[in-house]
Amino acid sequence: MPLHFDSKEFVNRRNRLLDLMAGSELDGMLIFRQESMFYLTGYDSFGYVFFQCLFLGGDGKLILLTRVPDLRQAQNTSIVEDIRIWVDGPEVNPALQLKEILREYGCAGKRLGVEYDSYGLTAKNGKMLDSALDGFCELIDASGMVNRLRVVKSPEELVYVRKAAELADDALDEAHRLVKGGCDEGELLAAMQGAVFRGGGDYPGNEFIIGSGENALLCRYFSGRRKLDPEDQITLEWAGVFRHYHAAMMRTIPVGRVTEQQRKMHEVCLESMAACESVLRPGKAIGEVFDAYARTCDNLGMKAHRLNATGYSMGTTFSPNWMDWPMFYHGNQVIAEKNMVFFLHMILMDSDSGIAMCFGHTVLVTDSSCERLSCHPLDLVVR
Repeated sequence: MPLHFDSKEFVNRRNRLLDLMAGSELDGMLIFRQESMFYLTGYDSFGYVFFQCLFLGGDGKLILLTRVPDLRQAQNTSIVEDIRIWVDGPEVNPALQLKEILREYGCAGKRLGVEYDSYGLTAKNGKMLDSALDGFCELIDASGMVNRLRVVKSPEELVYVRKAAELADDALDEAHRLVKGGCDEGELLAAMQGAVFRGGGDYPGNEFIIGSGENALLCRYFSGRRKLDPEDQITLEWAGVFRHYHAAMMRTIPVGRVTEQQRKMHEVCLESMAACESVLRPGKAIGEVFDAYARTCDNLGMKAHRLNATGYSMGTTFSPNWMDWPMFYHGNQVIAEKNMVFFLHMILMDSDSGIAMCFGHTVLVTDSSCERLSCHPLDLVVR
């Protein structure tokens, strides 16, 4: 079985969740997030695009309800032994089959937590679930319960995080090798993603972000490739991924020449990163990290060009994105703890001049500060 952790690690995770459930007086959990299933059992699949539920009873019992294509997937990648199958059909309602499983387990009249905030539980499936269980049991929104456990990484998890960071560095090496006038964006993407694959890594939770010219100011992937001009700019955001653990990075690379505005924006980004890293430490609310970014940008005349968030947690995430909980924004009262992992991105987009300047890397919260996991400096590299 391709399990990435030993049984002791999975038992520890399950016991910690059971303690949280007991503290919230929950008799069981209906788990729909693929990240949670992977974390608790090792189950690795994209079958969550259909109705799929992992039930965890208060005594630690695990039951997975899924479709037949994921039967062997669960058998081969997880510790789940009790796997139930719902059969495709024009009027099928798998929530009703889930109800019968819960009845069999004695959940009638019980309090069950539900991961409503999940890409695997669409609005349609959520309504189907609520309707099927209406009057049968009490459903409590417990969307963040497993996230609270996942956000602090174990020593075993950090081995994979560090490997992911190495793969992200390898991808940046490829970018520095290829970026120049005439570079084809498609070849660049192939080389960067290829570096991750050659290192034993995985697909990321979302596409690598790439934009050049005026599109260097975009923060999302879009379809369509171009070749770089002799004087140009390109913004890249990517992640090294190992065993689904992500370590993201970001860079804007000027091509041919660098303008004074780009130099100024780069200096502001450097000061912002230093300010953020000085605040990110155990015991601090992570909203203060965003405040440090915003204050630095605003004091240096870049308020109009900054964003309203400056990064987020990194972990095991599945499509459609690699952004994990929690995020750096004003007022976020989540307290930083040792062994949390975050992506810090300093982003400035000047639409008036058409110039972007962005960089970012993944950091680990340590006993008293944070550690950069990338070996690459934040120098302004011009190709």
